[in-house]
Amino acid sequence: MNLAWDFDRYNATIYRSSGYLHEVVDIDSKPLESFFNLDREIEILKRNTELFLFCDDGLNVLLWGARGCGKSSLIKSIFNKYQSHGLKICQILKHDIEKLPEILDFLRTTQYKIIIFCDDISFESSSKEYKMLQTILEGSIERFPQNILIYATTNKKHLSINENSDTYGFSGDDESISLSDRFPIKLSFYSYGSLEFLELISLKLKRDEFESIKQKALNYAAQVGSKSPRVAMQFLELYKNNLLELI
Repeated sequence: MNLAWDFDRYNATIYRSSGYLHEVVDIDSKPLESFFNLDREIEILKRNTELFLFCDDGLNVLLWGARGCGKSSLIKSIFNKYQSHGLKICQILKHDIEKLPEILDFLRTTQYKIIIFCDDISFESSSKEYKMLQTILEGSIERFPQNILIYATTNKKHLSINENSDTYGFSGDDESISLSDRFPIKLSFYSYGSLEFLELISLKLKRDEFESIKQKALNYAAQVGSKSPRVAMQFLELYKNNLLELI
């Protein structure tokens, strides 16, 4: 593996399994103002990122919960907000986490502040990725790089539900939570109920237009089995492009 990154030209890279960093020109992100009902999560992630950038502080963060609720999008948008202040980001896919030690060896020698973005990581204790990340965060004799933070996401299929409270949380055995415990900041994301789902859609439409299609929106959510923000945006795209009746 021969890693290279032109930090002066590119603020973002993606590690490719063949052993190189793909430098990203076109960043996929949306304005932070466009997120719905995530004010607390945005404020925490902004504050943590600012501590990292400007105070040589900051903590690793795990964003967990239901799929399609903005976890990955929020990380990308936070990066986009602060890249003009010198922030860099390197995305590594779940199946490549075993290469993370070599990537950290390369990045720790640079002068740049870098977020390692690990999307949809697994909490299955038997996986190699699980063990590798667990050791990197805490357990190695080498100090974690001071110019690097890990922002990671995982979804609720790796979690358990508390039947008494209808809230999601990590499964209870020590082994399954030992990785999550290594993230000092854990932000939870939940799928919407019907009211929140419709409210998000209503913000994008005129009142009369919304009233005429809100039942279609609920029908679409039932069809795909989710009322997440992602599904709300997909419904709006289908509706605005006159494709809704075709599916």
